[in-house]
Amino acid sequence: MPRLAMPLAAAASALTLSACGVVDGIGGGGDTASVKKGDDVTVGLLLPDKDTARFANFDHPIIEKEVASLTHGKGKVDYANAEASAATQSRQFRRMVDRKVDVILVDAVDAAAIAPDVRKAKAAGIPVIAYDRLAQGPIDAYVSHDNELVGEVQGRAIIGALGGRAASSEVVMMNGDPADPNTASFKKGALSELKNKVRIAEEYDTDKWSPDVAEANMKKAIRAVGLDRIAAVYSANDGMAGAVIDALKAAGATTIPPVTGQDANLDAVQRVVSGEQYMTVYKSFLDEATDAAQMAVYKVQGRDIQYDALAQDKVDSPTDKDIPATLVPVVALTKDNIQDTVIADGVYTVGQICTPKYRSACAAIGLK
Repeated sequence: MPRLAMPLAAAASALTLSACGVVDGIGGGGDTASVKKGDDVTVGLLLPDKDTARFANFDHPIIEKEVASLTHGKGKVDYANAEASAATQSRQFRRMVDRKVDVILVDAVDAAAIAPDVRKAKAAGIPVIAYDRLAQGPIDAYVSHDNELVGEVQGRAIIGALGGRAASSEVVMMNGDPADPNTASFKKGALSELKNKVRIAEEYDTDKWSPDVAEANMKKAIRAVGLDRIAAVYSANDGMAGAVIDALKAAGATTIPPVTGQDANLDAVQRVVSGEQYMTVYKSFLDEATDAAQMAVYKVQGRDIQYDALAQDKVDSPTDKDIPATLVPVVALTKDNIQDTVIADGVYTVGQICTPKYRSACAAIGLK
C-alpha cells in the first residue's frame, strides 16, 4: 500500500469499527473483555511552544474535545505548554507522572532530552505517545505526518516557482531547530528536490524555531548573498517564514522571492493570499489531533483492535525500532487551493482570512 494511503486506510478501519459498535463495547464479539479502564481517563498533554499558533488554536482544543467525546464527557486533559524550554517541559512531564495521569501525549521541545522522563513514565506504568515530533526513549506510539514528504513538498514548490531559471538561482535554507528530529526529516526531503537543481547559497539552523533567530539569520544571508541575488528562501515553518519576509522588506525588497512555510497559520495563509509567502504546507490538525486522542484513550482502555487499526505504520528513533505510528498526509497550500483545504476543512472561514487588509487580494483569487 502506498505510504499516504496507509493512514487513510487505518482511519477508515477505525471508523468502520466505531460504526459497528466495537468502540462502545456493544459489538465485535466481546471487545469489552479487554477494557482496562472506564471513562475516567486523564490524558496528559505536553506541547512545546506558543510561537506555533496551531498548538493553542487547534491541537489542544481538538484533543480535549475528542477525549471528552470518547469518554462520554468523563475524561479530561491535563495540559501544559513548555514555552520552548526543555527544562520546563521536563518539570511538567515529571509532575504529570507524579499526578499519575493515565497516558501522556508529548510534543517534545528536545527529543533526546525528554528520554529520561519517558523512561520514568514507563517505570510508573504510564504509556507515552510522541505527538508531532518523535521523542526518544521507550515511547509506545507516534502520531505525526510524513515529515520527509513535508520537505519534499516545500522543495518542489521552490523548483516550480523558479521554473527554467532554477539552475542559476541562489536559495537560502532556513531549517528548524536541530533538537527537533523533524528538522532533519524536513531538510532531507527538501534537499531531495533542491540538490543539484539550485545553488544553496546559505543555510542556517534555527534554535527553538524562534522567529527572532530566523530574522537575524536572514539578515546575515542578505549581507552574505546580496538582496537581489536571493531567488528563493526555504523556510521550514510559517513562524520563520514571517520573520524571513520581514527581514527582506526591511532590507528594501520591493518584490518578495518565493518563501515556503509549514503549518498553515492564519497569518501565513493571509500572506499566501497577498503573494508575500509563496506557499505553506497544510497538515490536517483535525486528523492528527483526533488520531492522537483516540490512540491515547484506546491505549488506556485496552481497546487493542481500535488502537492497532490506527497504528499501522512503523518508525524508528535513535533509541527504539519499529514504533507503531500513524502518519497523516500533507498538502501544499497555495493561492489556488485555499478554498479546498483550510476553508473546506473548517480550519478558517473566508471572513477570518479576508479581513479588510486582504479583501482585494482575496477577491482577486476568488475568495469572497
